[in-house]
Amino acid sequence: MKIAFMVSSMNAGGAERVAATLSNAWVAQGHQVMLVSTYPVRGKSFYALDKAVRLVWLADLMGKRARSVFGPVWKLLVMRRLLRNEQPDVVVSFLTNVNVMTLLATCGLGLPVVVCERTNPRYSHSAGRVLSVLRRWLYPHASAVSVQTRATAADFGPLLKNVHTLDILPNPLPPDLAAMPMASLQPDEQGRFRLVAMGRLQPDKQFDRLIAMFARVQADFPDWDLCIYGDGPARVDLEAQVRDLGLTGRVHLPGRTPLAWNVLQKGSLFAMTSRVEGFPNALLEAMALGLPAVVYDCPSGPYEMTDGGRHAMLVSLNDEDGFVADLRALMADPAKRQSMGHEAAQAMRTSYGLPVVLAHWHSVFSRIVKHHE
Repeated sequence: MKIAFMVSSMNAGGAERVAATLSNAWVAQGHQVMLVSTYPVRGKSFYALDKAVRLVWLADLMGKRARSVFGPVWKLLVMRRLLRNEQPDVVVSFLTNVNVMTLLATCGLGLPVVVCERTNPRYSHSAGRVLSVLRRWLYPHASAVSVQTRATAADFGPLLKNVHTLDILPNPLPPDLAAMPMASLQPDEQGRFRLVAMGRLQPDKQFDRLIAMFARVQADFPDWDLCIYGDGPARVDLEAQVRDLGLTGRVHLPGRTPLAWNVLQKGSLFAMTSRVEGFPNALLEAMALGLPAVVYDCPSGPYEMTDGGRHAMLVSLNDEDGFVADLRALMADPAKRQSMGHEAAQAMRTSYGLPVVLAHWHSVFSRIVKHHE
């Protein structure tokens, strides 16, 4: 099968990581994959790609017109010409803006298109008004529309009244991570335990709440530190909060790390305080590495990933007292951390392992290709 995979960029990000994982897996299965970065500026892939994956930068095909006032129109025409010439068996597109452009570019070409939403539209307004209108108009013309969780499907359905089926295609675990040993949950060389959080430093992640909750327990657990990995616009405010609470040396903001899995492996407990998620990759990877977790039950993903709280401490959204109580319970109980982490790893590696997710994709491809024959 010849697959054209349309993404915005190949920078460091959750959607880009999934695109690389799927592309590498599909070429390993014998498919031809053309991975197209539609961003109008050439870049480089943050994630390793199999040499058999053909990476195309749309900026190279657009030339100087990419930055002109007519750049979006030229981009649409270049995308259409590329896909018309390549004639893939199926086109896969990630993210709303790319989905809309891909559906416009393929109009009348007779190519099966799978568009993939990465957020829950009930809670995320990243698409904006114009894209939201175009999404409602164009998505019924896609061969398949996919989301990552059942909760997102339930919220998306009323917005896409002419889309009768929403396929649920969760993010897969990268095979390299699935092959790694689980975290030991032991203290580091200095005898310090680490409560780990990870994500972009922005308001939706609510890391300020996490710092405040850690402040409530830190005196009772003097050998524990909080480490929040990531960067973003909230950094200055979070650093000021740490200073104001007198937690310098106990709360660390090391920035973004290219070694996220190694960082998680060295942790003893994971925390996620987001008010909204599309699909929390950091939670998936932490649990897959055997980290016990305390998680807010935010839309969308945590409830399904933790099986309603069977595989992690699932706390009602913004219930700080409940979150603190669960932090205390796990920080004080090494045996419970070990057992919960082990169960979480088994569950994540079983439900979100690459072979399982690829089977879901194969089912969608088979259905839409057969329909177009």
